[in-house]
Amino acid sequence: MAFPRLFAPIALGSVTLPNRVLMGSMHTNLEEHPDGAPRLAAFYAERAAAGCALMVTGGFTPSPEGPLIEGGSVFGREDQLPWHRTVTQAVHAAGGRILLQLLHAGRYAPVEGNLAPSALKAPIVAQSPRAMSEDDIIRTIAEFARASVLARAAGYDGVEIMGSEGYLLNEFTAPRTNRRTDRWGGDREGRLRFPLDVVRAVRAAVGQGFVVMYRISVLDLVEDGTPWEDTLALARAMREAGADVLNSGIGWHEARVPTIAHMVPRGAWTWATAKLKRAVDLPIVATNRINDPAQAEAILAAGDADMVSMARPFLADAALIAKARAGRAERINTCIGCNQACLDAYFTHRVASCLVNPRAGHETEIAIRPAERRRRLAVVGGGPAGMAAAATLAERGHTVVLFEADAELGGQFNLAKRVPGKSDYAETIRYFRNELAARGVEVRLGRRAEIADLKGFEAAILATGIKPRLPDIPGIDHPKVVGYVDCLSGRKPAGKTVAVMGAGGIGHDVAMALTAEEEGLDTFLARWGVDKAMRAPGAVMPPRAEKPARQVTLLQRKTGRFGATLGRTTGWVHRLHLQQAGVSFLGGVSYQRIDDQGLHIAVGGEARTLAVDTVVVCAGQEPLRELVDPLHNAGIETHLVGGADRAEELDARRAIDQAVRLAARL
Repeated sequence: MAFPRLFAPIALGSVTLPNRVLMGSMHTNLEEHPDGAPRLAAFYAERAAAGCALMVTGGFTPSPEGPLIEGGSVFGREDQLPWHRTVTQAVHAAGGRILLQLLHAGRYAPVEGNLAPSALKAPIVAQSPRAMSEDDIIRTIAEFARASVLARAAGYDGVEIMGSEGYLLNEFTAPRTNRRTDRWGGDREGRLRFPLDVVRAVRAAVGQGFVVMYRISVLDLVEDGTPWEDTLALARAMREAGADVLNSGIGWHEARVPTIAHMVPRGAWTWATAKLKRAVDLPIVATNRINDPAQAEAILAAGDADMVSMARPFLADAALIAKARAGRAERINTCIGCNQACLDAYFTHRVASCLVNPRAGHETEIAIRPAERRRRLAVVGGGPAGMAAAATLAERGHTVVLFEADAELGGQFNLAKRVPGKSDYAETIRYFRNELAARGVEVRLGRRAEIADLKGFEAAILATGIKPRLPDIPGIDHPKVVGYVDCLSGRKPAGKTVAVMGAGGIGHDVAMALTAEEEGLDTFLARWGVDKAMRAPGAVMPPRAEKPARQVTLLQRKTGRFGATLGRTTGWVHRLHLQQAGVSFLGGVSYQRIDDQGLHIAVGGEARTLAVDTVVVCAGQEPLRELVDPLHNAGIETHLVGGADRAEELDARRAIDQAVRLAARL
């Protein structure tokens, strides 16, 4: 077997699992969706059928004061059981097990009347919490216990009690948020009392034979967070309180340290989980940025954890476990940590899905079925949209030829993978390359498709992408000027001083590539101020940034905030990283000309000259559609996807989603 430790059985209380992978909790917004139950049932069942032994739902609050979002799901009534049984019965029929996550958001709850240990407002929500009274605390403990009893009645195999990420239980353990002087605060015993009493009450209510998992905050990553000695004390007390297993949580939502985005090194936090495992006699689950079975196997082999949690990797590929067991890891569609279709979608009240697998969360509406009539189809363009379209069409039984003008597949992802922190984008290219080969797609590289090549096909899908736009500025053809494609590909290296024209996603990527390198773990931790020795409560220390290789100025015509179009959950990371690298930001810029002296601009009516060696142009793009009219004139059915359809802002999420949906219905 390729991964013997990954597929070794493990007992959690009275439940024995056939492998050591947990599909961690992900709130999808289907928990609040009108037809959420059947859609969640399909989502979880597909993963259970492919070998995921244990999964955790999105968060359900046991208390009306504690939802994740306004109008969020409160679990506490018997009339809710049929909704949940739709999910649990589907999972069990597929051979899996599932836990209900119980989450009280505490001061993070975006509702009036939210509660916290102390009346201290969180920086990420508008509402100010009320300090919990003794009656509030006792009532909330009882609500956790009642919700657990209902979870058992609904058919769940257990519950995960959320005690990390800065939510209510975690707020009690941290001096930062617990300023109480009664028996629920003060010293270590007082601050740990509430989470331990919640677990005791849950175990007493549900009895044995029902898994109780506690999500413990291994690292708060905020100043005045939970001291490491307190974390150890809490973990050691959990067995007696009734927990069967400890899942690890990393970082609060208000922490200024990225924990799961693509710029975080793979397995960046297993060292912390390993410290906990060596001190505790409960099974420990490692989590965050574990997206590959070989990596998971190595963590288990090193003894750093008893199980590994992969959450978003199961969005990227529902069959991850089945492929790993069959020795076909090269066919796994790897999570690239982009956050664009999952977390960014969730926080903007859309159903969470996956950039590289748009069926995730949409299993009931995007069905990949055998084609009623098999056709000979051409796909022009081997970027993300073209590869996704070709692979899906071939999966359905069509005969597909993919044309790509470059010598390699990948399109814009070949540029993205060169940006520090985005090396995982190469995994998507690897995945599709293997899918195309396995499904019999003929790939023709290194020659731009002409209309003569496309005659004889019943339809053509144009995924030809974009061409960068050159602004009409005097001197735009000056030797100092470099397009972003040549810059990122390395064909035209930049000098020591650089002006980047355009501050959208591409401009930020270019600035990152010019000022940073791919970071190892220790460099990453130092840059973001994480103390591996855990000397300070919360494990934070002053950040230390490396001196950048270049002096870069990022410019935009708009006067608004830089990075406004970046992802909601990663944009702040990009901006802060560039600030650490000494990048200058200039908004409200009018471009005048480019000459030997540099880039001449005006800001607020004042003329300025940036004496730079290189000017990198990131001024937008236009769709490549030269084949549309010839195809129409030849009577060939034509479809546009990706940048060829809409090029105003490169959006791989939209491009792949559009391509897969089109391929599913042709």
